[in-house]
Amino acid sequence: MLAIGRCGVDLYPHQIGVGLEDVSSFGKFLGGSAANVVVAAARLGHSAALVSGVGDDPFGRYVRGELTRLGVCDRHVVTDPHLPTPVTFCEMFPPDDFPLYFYRRPSAPDLQVRADQIDTRAVAGARLLWSTVTGLSQEPSRSAHLAAWAARAAGPLTVLDLDYRPMFWTSAQAATDQVTRALEQVSVVVGNRDECAVAVGETDPHRAADALLERGVELAIVKQGPRGVLGKTREESVEVAPVEVDVVNGLGAGDGFGGSLCHGLLAGWSLDKTLRHANAAGAIVAGRLECSTAMPTSDEIAAAVAAGRVPTSLQDGSDVR
Repeated sequence: MLAIGRCGVDLYPHQIGVGLEDVSSFGKFLGGSAANVVVAAARLGHSAALVSGVGDDPFGRYVRGELTRLGVCDRHVVTDPHLPTPVTFCEMFPPDDFPLYFYRRPSAPDLQVRADQIDTRAVAGARLLWSTVTGLSQEPSRSAHLAAWAARAAGPLTVLDLDYRPMFWTSAQAATDQVTRALEQVSVVVGNRDECAVAVGETDPHRAADALLERGVELAIVKQGPRGVLGKTREESVEVAPVEVDVVNGLGAGDGFGGSLCHGLLAGWSLDKTLRHANAAGAIVAGRLECSTAMPTSDEIAAAVAAGRVPTSLQDGSDVR
């Protein structure tokens, strides 16, 4: 599989429940939504590569090293000679408040990847392409995404993560305009209810999924937080309950879900099995401090699915792989 999108360095506090002004130490991890998703897929046994950008700096070298160490090919990661590798800080107030602080100004290398830097043969040949709405927020990244989608000609398993983050956009309407164009190019869409509101003006899960299907998408997945997840095609509708977990850091849960979703799609699993495993993967990551290095194995996901919750042995304290 191939993903195009954000990568960078996550600096996550070792102190839980306090603001950054009172944090005294941090853990340093590979971060960025697309990077996390391909790491998750690699952890589940897939050949995975990332299309992105880093700065010509120590953090850029760290990102490349971590991608490689975690089983992801960095051949399509461009080094930007001008912009630094982005850094992201967060605060942790479990179970559901995790403010993020992005240091990506005036832009970031992953948003400066140009259309002529896209290996269209690799994109067309990938069994699955994962991309995010964030990559549409600026040029030249927007044109690079359009070039990648054109190379696939709306082929199967062209996935769009709605991943709407207001700080990257001038307005919600600007994001809606770009998502409207993107929906014509992809076959699978995944997002939460708020992201669906930006994409198609609907927050009700079934109406949102139907609106996505009406735009030509083959599979619409709507994440509902504590109400679980809905997956819908023109022939099938599946709702799966959440997997219980004592949340440590909810920020990587969606990426863990995404990596396992890719695994199920590539394996040809039923929609029900795919969503159950994706839910469990996301829950496992939510029970751990980090994101990229917290991505679970197949055995860990299977154990959580069987138990209906994340076993204590799989929660925070996992080894940094």
